[in-house]
Amino acid sequence: MRILVTYRIPVESFSALDNEHEYTLPGHEYFTNKELLDLIGDHDALLPIFTRALDRQLVEAGKRLKIISNFGVGYDNIDTVHARSLGITVCNTPRSVCFPTAEMTMGLMLSVARRVSECDRRLRVEKESMWGTMKNLGATLEGRVLGVIGMGNIGQTVARMATAFNMKVIYHNRRRIVDGFERVDLETLLRRSDVVSIHAPLTAETRHLIGERELSMMKPTAFLVNTARGAIVQEEALAACLARKGIAGAGLDVFEDEPRVAGTLYGLDNVVLSPHNATGTIDTRIATGREAVDNILNFFAGRPTNVVN
Repeated sequence: MRILVTYRIPVESFSALDNEHEYTLPGHEYFTNKELLDLIGDHDALLPIFTRALDRQLVEAGKRLKIISNFGVGYDNIDTVHARSLGITVCNTPRSVCFPTAEMTMGLMLSVARRVSECDRRLRVEKESMWGTMKNLGATLEGRVLGVIGMGNIGQTVARMATAFNMKVIYHNRRRIVDGFERVDLETLLRRSDVVSIHAPLTAETRHLIGERELSMMKPTAFLVNTARGAIVQEEALAACLARKGIAGAGLDVFEDEPRVAGTLYGLDNVVLSPHNATGTIDTRIATGREAVDNILNFFAGRPTNVVN
């Protein structure tokens, strides 16, 4: 069994493979589409990266291809319906990315509410003039309402972390009922929440789920945090809302057209920006690779895991 890996992930990820299995890694950061087309015909499994879209032509060229195991929990980089029509199973890696993403969510929440990044930038320039008991005042999380959009594994982990900060958690979810937390419709969540945190997958239904209308429903003192997918939020509408102080601030790890970021956001103090780095630890990268490899091994052993199509 041969695995083609599109991006140079840590070699430790492949520790579960024995001599009967081969994997092909790029010698540089990633294989180009042309390089992948030249290689795909000789491989049984494909391990792509969540940040790069998978070309339909490439999938169709994989005549031996049986499984695509995506490196990442999000799989909007893959046309899963098309893969299914070709008899190709698609998997993701939800377990390894859960806690790190929730951890980053709380970090962004704290940073924007307590103005950590803003004060760091300004202190380096303004120095002694920054000091003052009634200056630089932020918002505490204790006693605030956290609204979670998408109460899957990551959303539930964030909810549990938030309770340690004495936050009240409400959530909006299409299907799953989660015991211990209050389920509400989206409009109610937006109107009641002091912090709105997005953890839904990007689908046709969730694209631009949060736009100008939805932002106008939020409290002017509220914060928006997005560690899911950038296109769930209409980025230009959010930038305009933040510029006019329609909401108090935002913490963003994902963007609508990565790596491009709406230019207005760069100049705003009330937004914390991160380059899609919620899972950006070496431990998580290795664990994600191992989970992706385990998906492949499990599939060929007849017990598929984390199948999304």
